[in-house]
Amino acid sequence: MKHWTALVAAGFLAAATYTPATAADISGAGATFPYPIYAKWADAYKKETGIGLNYQSIGSGGGIKQIQNKTVTFGASDAPLKGEDLEKFGLAQFPAVMGGIVPVVNLEGIKPGELTIDGPTLAKIFLGEIKTWDDPALAKLNPNSKLPKQAIAVVHRSDGSGTTYNFVYYLAEVSADWKSKVGVNTSVQWPMGIGAKGNEGVANNVGNTKGSIGYVEYAYALQNKLLHTKMINKDGKAVEPTSEAFQAAAANADWKSKPGYGLILANQPGAKSWPMTAATWILMYKKPVDPAASASALKFFAWAYEKGDKMAEDLHYVPMPANVVKDIENYWKTEIKDANGKPVFAAM
Repeated sequence: MKHWTALVAAGFLAAATYTPATAADISGAGATFPYPIYAKWADAYKKETGIGLNYQSIGSGGGIKQIQNKTVTFGASDAPLKGEDLEKFGLAQFPAVMGGIVPVVNLEGIKPGELTIDGPTLAKIFLGEIKTWDDPALAKLNPNSKLPKQAIAVVHRSDGSGTTYNFVYYLAEVSADWKSKVGVNTSVQWPMGIGAKGNEGVANNVGNTKGSIGYVEYAYALQNKLLHTKMINKDGKAVEPTSEAFQAAAANADWKSKPGYGLILANQPGAKSWPMTAATWILMYKKPVDPAASASALKFFAWAYEKGDKMAEDLHYVPMPANVVKDIENYWKTEIKDANGKPVFAAM
């Protein structure tokens, strides 16, 4: 995490350096997918307001457990909770930002974006059915590249992960074998490979393992200077992971079609769409134990929606559209209330 040392010093604490928050600080825990942008927002927000954000980047599964145990003001997950679970636990849920999950590889002689993979082939690699880089399926997709006769080392998440959820959701969409043999969850029984904790762990393992392939949020690929692949999307077009490609995938998203805006953006149509685009969500109690703390957290996210777009785009995340933000802020007013039924957000 050396790239964010300055941010940690400014008051944004990762799991490894977590200490209890001060009364003025905002506490949260969960997804590693949005950590780079939460860190950048937190740094800017502290400079502007003096209020810090103590966020434990521990994975979506950990974030859900922490909010259920009421040890943090908000949980963060890249796998949205279903409507019945939101009702069961009395939670509100809303998306904070969008990004892209990308396959990353460690292959000598291959340039970033030179290697192209399609969904079914990617599924076969993670199923262990394609074992070497010069496999005919990869050679057919990359006729102009000299692929090495080298064993493929698969790297996957070892922890409960929303990044995994979105990744395997996509694999299940494009591969009947993956759907029947492995399925979709935040944690799955991987047929093979090396397990690593967090996007950070996967990025580090791929960076240190020759012949490897893994999946990370795009900001981690950039920060760690990892080689990403192109992907063949639903329209049969080879696309690069870019902000424009992520935006294209989200262009026709009907956020209100799912409880708590829990829309999965994998395998969306469109010639320019990146096939593994994903959102990340915030979980908060509808009737918080500490309304002031919840108000402070909502104020932070309102600030991020208003002032954080450029910072998000600089890290190749995609900000939530203005019309969706307006709807989310109205949702806060109707769903998150104090003991007297007064909206927490309106009381700020």
